[in-house]
Amino acid sequence: MDLFRHLRYFVVVAEELHFGRAAEVLGIAQPPLSQSIQRLERELGVELFDRSRRQVELSPAGRLLVDEARGLLAGEDRMRAVMRMAREGTLGTLRAGVPPETPAVTLHALLRRLADQLPGLDIDLQELTTGEQLRMLTDARLDVGLVHHPVDAPDLRFGPAVRIRLGVVLPRASPLARRTELALADLVGHDLVLAPRATAPGWHDHVLDVCRQHAFGPARIRHARNPEFLLGLLLAGNGVAFEPESTARREPRVVWRPIAGDPLHRTTSAAWPAQSPHPAAERFADLAAATLQDAAPEPMAVPRADAARPWSIVFAPHTTGTGR
Repeated sequence: MDLFRHLRYFVVVAEELHFGRAAEVLGIAQPPLSQSIQRLERELGVELFDRSRRQVELSPAGRLLVDEARGLLAGEDRMRAVMRMAREGTLGTLRAGVPPETPAVTLHALLRRLADQLPGLDIDLQELTTGEQLRMLTDARLDVGLVHHPVDAPDLRFGPAVRIRLGVVLPRASPLARRTELALADLVGHDLVLAPRATAPGWHDHVLDVCRQHAFGPARIRHARNPEFLLGLLLAGNGVAFEPESTARREPRVVWRPIAGDPLHRTTSAAWPAQSPHPAAERFADLAAATLQDAAPEPMAVPRADAARPWSIVFAPHTTGTGR
């Protein structure tokens, strides 16, 4: 028996106290309405209306059921609303991965957009490399993630891709920093600071392929998983790196120089399982792409080698002793 439908009919009759008017309100014929009330009475084992009089009146049991029925129907409405929001991805938890190098301002902007457009959704944001995200997406331990391409994953769907131009990041004191543009062949003899292959195998191999195509064979590959460690290696004189301009903005003692021909771009997009995807995965993908695109920095003006510096870095002289 469709209990909620019969209860809904009962409440309308109880409010109208007239079967004809109640049938009109419900948009059904009167005989099916009467049959529905009779079936509800048989199911509950009580008479809901006093039929001994010409005017329809609630029985004592009927008066008790009105409030109970209204509460049950309100609960059903709430349940359906919650399930609809879960189906649409506007309620529940979304487990999302982002690369470790994602800037704080970008994370803040993404979370703000998600909160504005999906206010009922709890975002469980996790810092994960592309390799980690791909494994967790496959194991259903992650709903959506931001990955660096190329990615060979036929079981995943991908959102809009954002391409960010990469250049050479190197110490400001390096002789190469005097140039306004660098060819990859200019880097011969330098080490290359690069994320370990396991963090993003496709991207790692792509970078080295581009280097070989442009006559740059790194003297040594040094691994760095996060921007701070990468910058530390560069400042120690341990090579160069290929990064967006935003990475160089974190540290005044390094510079960013464009690469002739722009052979390197980092392409990032959201990825999620093709089978049984989270309802909010595609929405996350669109918002993430818009946020990454907005966060793409404007090109920095590269000063001439003989240009006056707008600022200088001053280091306090090292002194011995405790006196001043």
